[in-house]
Amino acid sequence: MDSALSEISEFIQAIPPMDLLPSDIIEQIVKEISISYVRRGQTLPPQGIVEENIYILRKGALSYFSADNKLLAKFSEGDICSVFCFSHNGPNTQHVISDEDTLLYSINYHNFLQLVNEYPDVTAYFQQTSEQRLNKKMLQVNEDAILNSSLLNSSIANFYHSPVVIINPDASIQQAAILMTEQNFSCLVISHNDQPLGIVTDKDIRRRCVAQGLSIEQPVSAIMTDDMTTIDINSTAYDALMKMTQKHIHHLPVTESNQLKGMVTVTDLMNNEGQNAVNITSVIHKATSVGELTEISSMIPKLQIRMAKLGTTADHVGKSISAITMAFTIRLIEMAEKLLGPPPVPYAWLAAGSQARQEQFAHSDQDNALIISNDLKPEHNLWFKDLATFVSDGLAACGFIYCPGNVMATNPQWCQTQKQWSQYFAQWINTPEPKALMHCSTFFDLTTVYGDSRLLEQVKTKMLQTTKRSTLFIAHLSRNALNLRPPLGFFRDFVLIQNGENKATLDLKHNGIAPIVDLARIYALSEGIATVNTIERLKQAAGTPSLSKSSAANLIDAYEFLSMLRMMHQAKKLQLGQQPNNYLSPKDISKLEREHLKDAFKVIKTLQDSRQSTY
Repeated sequence: MDSALSEISEFIQAIPPMDLLPSDIIEQIVKEISISYVRRGQTLPPQGIVEENIYILRKGALSYFSADNKLLAKFSEGDICSVFCFSHNGPNTQHVISDEDTLLYSINYHNFLQLVNEYPDVTAYFQQTSEQRLNKKMLQVNEDAILNSSLLNSSIANFYHSPVVIINPDASIQQAAILMTEQNFSCLVISHNDQPLGIVTDKDIRRRCVAQGLSIEQPVSAIMTDDMTTIDINSTAYDALMKMTQKHIHHLPVTESNQLKGMVTVTDLMNNEGQNAVNITSVIHKATSVGELTEISSMIPKLQIRMAKLGTTADHVGKSISAITMAFTIRLIEMAEKLLGPPPVPYAWLAAGSQARQEQFAHSDQDNALIISNDLKPEHNLWFKDLATFVSDGLAACGFIYCPGNVMATNPQWCQTQKQWSQYFAQWINTPEPKALMHCSTFFDLTTVYGDSRLLEQVKTKMLQTTKRSTLFIAHLSRNALNLRPPLGFFRDFVLIQNGENKATLDLKHNGIAPIVDLARIYALSEGIATVNTIERLKQAAGTPSLSKSSAANLIDAYEFLSMLRMMHQAKKLQLGQQPNNYLSPKDISKLEREHLKDAFKVIKTLQDSRQSTY
């Protein structure tokens, strides 16, 4: 092969999906190539070419327009323009113009397919849309995650122990304690006529009986947890892990066809996994000082690195680290209550932002608040101020920095009664001013971490009933959400940050992930969906008037891919001992990953444009 053909061969073999082909196939493709020059302003295909061709841009830039002159795509050096390969498009729908003098390598599409017909990944690339390519990538990522994680790939049947020790609801608390001691079990299931009614643990006996001065002759049903959480035997060990960390429980009854089969505990899972979310959460619950918690917090970056290396999905990493953050918060609140005494009135500690959505990574900042019973009196304010200070300072000591926007329970504005929170939401919805819309991105993603969950639930129920009817609010929220756009330039490639310490990088969080989070929130509020996790919002909104099923699937793929890139980027930073951030240089990822990144950004742009046209 002469030097000119060799140079063309090297150029083509570096372009996805051509990089999947062996050198001998590349050589055959090069022999079929024609070279064309197109002047600025001229249209494609070049004059004299009528067959369906693939065009590979060696130099220059092209714009692809729809029949109504809407810009659909841009092509630059190294891109493949295949819009003329599909006869169903029809000649009137294809409109490609050269933005500058352009050098093209062209090859007949059908001849090309014959050369690569033994390489299905290559042929699929040209026969799939960008959404389909992104979906295929995420299916592969999720499959790899399942194969690489022992808990994800293990049935709960491999972990639970049986039989479960049961006791009659009329038995005394003392009898329950004796039975636990004899059987060396830390929990019992209360059952009547073979129907489980609830569960009681050794912790329940300490907190609900001994600490409260309750007579040990009282029936054990008086201290049992009657709203018993269970898990089906067909679930995975990871499902059990997540359920226990989210519900703050250590014992989980296993059922089969609604019949009690056995019991799985945190210890059962800890014996299988070393440094994982369950293990760290368990250690947190046993800590007796802020100093101990600070030492434990050093494991969070290590966990993110480990999970990233295992190929765990960003969704599972976010849920695991969010569960750990919740455990830190709960333990600090327990320490504060021990120091300050019992709360004067019912309250709930709330998480906002990524923690509430279970999408948190290591070294996140704090976003929290307090909602307090309407029975609050002025003399109670000091107790809640001291609580907020103790917990926020403790979280800061554990690496969760103070919120730069002061969205914390220490801020009196966000330490309010249930009535005041209801008024906040009513004001934000009815008067959607810029500041109110800014608060929406934080406080419409609230969840209860500790305390009386009914306080927030009642406020959210009323709020969602209002947002479903408020088209003006949704319109303002939509317009505000469109301020964050994916960094796809009209010409060439990505729009990168131009200066500063993050020069020549992409902000994955604010220009990629945040727009999807915002869209998911809008869909949820429009349809009265209570969940706050982004993927769950999209799944529940799919098929509603707000979002089609196909668009929901595309957004989920884009969100998972962007989150995966962010997680891997941060894990590399952590491993190098550097502060993790969201700024990724396109040079740090492969050409194929850059193509998937473009596909993800195109999905976002399409849904944002749709939202803009709707409102």
